[in-house]
Amino acid sequence: MNTLLLHTINAPEDLKKLSQEDLPQLTQELRDFIIQAVATKEGHLGASLGVAELTVALHYVFNTPTDKLIWDVGHQAYGHKILTGRREVFDTNRRLNGISGFPKMTESPYDAFGTGHSSTSISAILGMAMAAKLKGLKRQHIAVIGDASIASGMAFEALNHAGVTNTNLLIVLNDNAIGIDPSVGALKQYFTKVTLDGAPETDNIFEALNFNYSGPIDGHNIETLISEMRRLQKLEGPKVLHIITKKGKGLKQAEEHQVTYHAPGKFDAITGELTPKNETGLAPKFQDVFGHTIVELAEQNSNIIGITPAMPTGSSLKYMMARFPDRAFDVGIAEQHAVTLAAGMAAEGMHVFCNIYATFLQRAYDQVIHDVCLQNLPVIFCIDRAGIVGEDGATHHGIFDISFLRCLPNLIIYSPSDVIQLRNILYTAQLGLKHPIAIRYPRGRGLITKWKEPFKKIEIGKGFTIKTGTKIAIITTGTIKNNAESAINLLSSKDQAQVGLYDLGFTSPLDKDLLNNIFQHYNTIITIEDGVIQGGFGTAILEFSSSKQFKNNILCWGIDHYFPEHGTITQLHDQAGISVTALCNRLQKLLA
Repeated sequence: MNTLLLHTINAPEDLKKLSQEDLPQLTQELRDFIIQAVATKEGHLGASLGVAELTVALHYVFNTPTDKLIWDVGHQAYGHKILTGRREVFDTNRRLNGISGFPKMTESPYDAFGTGHSSTSISAILGMAMAAKLKGLKRQHIAVIGDASIASGMAFEALNHAGVTNTNLLIVLNDNAIGIDPSVGALKQYFTKVTLDGAPETDNIFEALNFNYSGPIDGHNIETLISEMRRLQKLEGPKVLHIITKKGKGLKQAEEHQVTYHAPGKFDAITGELTPKNETGLAPKFQDVFGHTIVELAEQNSNIIGITPAMPTGSSLKYMMARFPDRAFDVGIAEQHAVTLAAGMAAEGMHVFCNIYATFLQRAYDQVIHDVCLQNLPVIFCIDRAGIVGEDGATHHGIFDISFLRCLPNLIIYSPSDVIQLRNILYTAQLGLKHPIAIRYPRGRGLITKWKEPFKKIEIGKGFTIKTGTKIAIITTGTIKNNAESAINLLSSKDQAQVGLYDLGFTSPLDKDLLNNIFQHYNTIITIEDGVIQGGFGTAILEFSSSKQFKNNILCWGIDHYFPEHGTITQLHDQAGISVTALCNRLQKLLA
């Protein structure tokens, strides 16, 4: 029986002490460790399984952390974390106060750059390589990037620059034909042709950009990987190593069901079977209500178009893509293109639902301003994962969108507090609006099980009174209203009577009539939001108060000036003081 190796590896220096013949065993142990960890604790699975050999080879050949190594996207870096001193704490992955699910510079010197969003690695590693050249440092600079990520505009901008820098740069193209969903586009078709036919003698896209191209090679053959890396290590200038891998390698179900096993939840580590979830009677996810509703609307409205940048499964646009493949598009990891594509279609009279996660919309801010709002094109932004998202952490929380969108002229901003409101605003938007609209909703399930009600048109800029009170008015937007309502219900009946609750819904335009009424009847106004306070919903209420010269006491509750880390949504809401328990305690203190 072979002696186990992985528990002896606390840093790459330990890895280098092994003979090359030991590395296949170590790679298998690494895969087994990742499978066991994710099976019990959840997290990302398929991506890290697919690069197990690559991870071992990179740390075996190169002198990390002196040699700089960046993983893009970071959900494929579990093996990297395990080999660089975090094996013993890996059970804390994605948990409150534990290690991050993505590379993080403050967590380890081996994490050369934080990579929670895709397609940033080539720019970052090029910056490091150029800095090293200016300083006269002799070191290697490696970026591992997937075939879906390299199709992004930012990656191409970096490739275009890198080809003329003569820097010591190695880009490892991890070609597995899938990001989270299957890769799309002409570049994917090019890689498929290269994979089938071998590297073409002419018209190689990387050689045309002045890169020394090598491959494609088998990314699961560790001997070949090490041999080729050692050869490339001796070459000066920018280089590309094209490797072919299988996402989910080593677990049959993960190989066969790559979308499901990207982040599968809990499963049996031996059989790979998913742990059954009893979803009977549960309220639907906001994403699924969006997905089914847009299909329902598209059945009646032939001008409806759906667009998503690489998130058809996560956003549930997959339902429309299946039903109307000519009217629903996955454009790849290309948020800027998605927004301006939507603008172009809207300019031609189409009703375009541009579905983007809140944290990824940041990447297309210029396009939102110039190509949509400035031209007042009625694009319908469906902003998924708005607010705190949980275990994916700081790179994925959708907490800034109200702040960065609220300042834009022409843009309507609406946050439904339940899935029925979501359905109705989707219905209202496709009837035809004079302005673009941002509809923001959270990750996960709502509270309403009977959601497929007849459509009702929503009046733009109209808020609602949930309950009246005598002393304090709470004003909310979005699903944080449910936390506020639950917190009020925990108060004594005497205290409950003192608290009014108002669901404004619209951050822009504000319901000024309702606000006037609130400010005239309450001394203390509290705004609550699942987003940053600075520039957010509460700030909009402060600006309204200032414009009217009201003297009420106004308190803004939300996420203060920090980046929330990873943990459950309840834990992170608790940190911010906006969980049900935290809100109840804060209200009790005020009322006392």
